[in-house]
Amino acid sequence: MRLSSGVRVALGEAGKWLAVSAVGIVTFVWFDELKAGFSQALDHNVASRLQQAAKQQEPDDNHNPGQVTLEPGEDGHFTATALINGHPVSVLIDTGASIVALSHEDAERVGVRVSPGDFTKRVQTANGIAKVAPILLESIKIGEITLYNIEAAVSEPGRLGTTLLGMTFIGRLSRAEMRGGVLILQK
Repeated sequence: MRLSSGVRVALGEAGKWLAVSAVGIVTFVWFDELKAGFSQALDHNVASRLQQAAKQQEPDDNHNPGQVTLEPGEDGHFTATALINGHPVSVLIDTGASIVALSHEDAERVGVRVSPGDFTKRVQTANGIAKVAPILLESIKIGEITLYNIEAAVSEPGRLGTTLLGMTFIGRLSRAEMRGGVLILQK
C-alpha cells in the first residue's frame, strides 16, 4: 500500500510527538530515580576531579616548604583545590585574571554573601563586560601556601562557571613559574 506524501508527513509528525510524549511520561514517572542517578554520577565526577587536583598538589621528592607544583589537566589548564576561607573550592589558575574571581555559587559555599546592590564594579572578561561585587577574602590556601586578606570579586549568579585564582593571589607569591610542563608556585 502506497501512502501519499501528505499522509507520510502527518505520520512522521505524529511519531515525533509520540516519542516526545513518551520521554516526558518516562521522565515524570521516574523523575526521582533519574535525579538520584544523575546526582550520583555528578557527585562521582566532582569527587574524581577533587582527587585529581589533590594528587596534583602532592609534594614530590624535591619538595621545598611553601612550594606547590601543579601538573596540567587533560585540557591543558592548571587547576587545584584551594581552601578559601577554610572551605574547599576547585579553582583555575589564571594569570590573565587581574583578580581572584569567585563564582557566585562558590562565594556562597565559602560564606560570602552579596546582595544585588553589591555588584558595583565593571570588569572586562573574555566574554565582554561583567559586573562584580568587590570583596576581601580572609584566606586562600593551596598546598602549603596560605595568603591572607586577598582582594577578590564575586561574579553575578550564573556568569562564571569556575572560580579563577588570579593575580591578586599569584602576584603576592615570590615565584610562579612554568618549568618542564608544570606550574611551580612558591610563597
